[in-house]
Amino acid sequence: MGSRRYVLSVDQGTTSSRATVLDAKLRVCGVGQKEFTQFFPKPGWVEHDLNEIWASTEWCIAKALRSAGIKGSDLAAIGITNQRETTGLWHRGTGKPLHKAIVWQDRRTSALCGELKALGHEAKVKETTGLVLDPYFSGTKVKWLLDSVRGARAKADAGELAFGTIDTWLVYKMTGHASHVTDVSNASRTMLMGLQSLEWDEAMMSMLDVPRSVLPRIAASAEVYGMTRGMKSLPDGIPVSGMAGDQQAALFGQACFTPGESKCTYGTGAFLLMNVGEAPVASKAGLLTTVGWKLDGKTTYALEGSCFIAGAAVQWLRDGLGLIKKASDIEALAKTVKTSGEVVFVPALAGLGAPHWRPDARGLFAGIDRSTTRGHLARAVLEGIALQIQDLAEAMKLDSGRDIPAFKVDGGAVKNDLLMQYQADILGTNVVRPKNVETTSLGAAFLGGLGVGFWKSADDVRRVWKADKVFKPKMSEGERAQHLGKWREAVKRA
Repeated sequence: MGSRRYVLSVDQGTTSSRATVLDAKLRVCGVGQKEFTQFFPKPGWVEHDLNEIWASTEWCIAKALRSAGIKGSDLAAIGITNQRETTGLWHRGTGKPLHKAIVWQDRRTSALCGELKALGHEAKVKETTGLVLDPYFSGTKVKWLLDSVRGARAKADAGELAFGTIDTWLVYKMTGHASHVTDVSNASRTMLMGLQSLEWDEAMMSMLDVPRSVLPRIAASAEVYGMTRGMKSLPDGIPVSGMAGDQQAALFGQACFTPGESKCTYGTGAFLLMNVGEAPVASKAGLLTTVGWKLDGKTTYALEGSCFIAGAAVQWLRDGLGLIKKASDIEALAKTVKTSGEVVFVPALAGLGAPHWRPDARGLFAGIDRSTTRGHLARAVLEGIALQIQDLAEAMKLDSGRDIPAFKVDGGAVKNDLLMQYQADILGTNVVRPKNVETTSLGAAFLGGLGVGFWKSADDVRRVWKADKVFKPKMSEGERAQHLGKWREAVKRA
């Protein structure tokens, strides 16, 4: 690779874009991060400006290179990870967006999903795509754009429009409009790809009235998709060579390469993914089946469960109740008591996700009496986050028929030792925190490097991944059963 001794990871998230320069030993050499605008045109609608996302990405790349003290020509490869289901439509020739992007959180297609369920399509959707009929995924969003933006269908039929999730948009822009491509992990979140075929599915395209002409090519998660061309922040000719949705990138960045290995990302919500190997596992417990990645012709599948509220519960204690001044204060407050007493918190502030799928559920504190203090409430909130993740882990064990040998964690909240220890206690499994908790960026860097041979194989990745701390379960089986009993009673009442 000569002087090309670095890899650039681009992590395009829901509220900010981030670029990270890493060396061969995965040392972080430079970072750039920038927030961008969230648009809420109507209740339940959330949009992003594709051009603003692109401008923020260019800014972050330039900042990361400056802070690393290197030139763009020192980069061997670029890997991309992204918010997954957010949907864009643009003119193929000019790259001009047809409309703002519809964000994964957007609920405008709820009625359409209801109609499709009433027509009896849900079983077919689950069998074909591994997903449930929900506005979360991209398929109904692109149908809305084609149906609602004036002239969109005629332009699509004439081959003038390109659809993409954010990975597709970034590669298209990075390569000077040359490459219209997505990877299998992102395509598996659209409700348009067959989980077994790894190709756009005719029945799903027909059900959602999405023409093949707008769809990108589906590629592996590590291969050269194109070369940079016409960027402000980078010279021409750098390979764009790795791509995965954010949660799959975190699973890869955690080196979860063996079936049964799992990771949980603690962000605004919490996402638990388990590697289930080279054959998809259909969930009977309310989880999603998804593609992890495709490398060297082999596809790795995952089971996924999401909790809508994790870090957001701590933000609510801070902003809604004013119990803490900053999010990091929760650990000290929770430590003012030895236990949460009888207090249980169900974090259903936005309904309950997997495995319950109860959009009508509401947040609940149970077991409060005259002796309850702020400390008890804080500790119960941390425990509630861990208990809902325990529900997901149990569902995964049932679906996969596998135990979880070690539970790898990442994201902002994992710096909280109290939360991590309780998570180990309630799971009865070791919880492993890595040295670099930004594993989403790490996964994108790994894939980008593998795509050009900067790293030779996943074994190289495993060698450079390092644990920071292992939390071992200390709770007795009796105590654990007691905690889970109180939790299950509270969930019924939420």
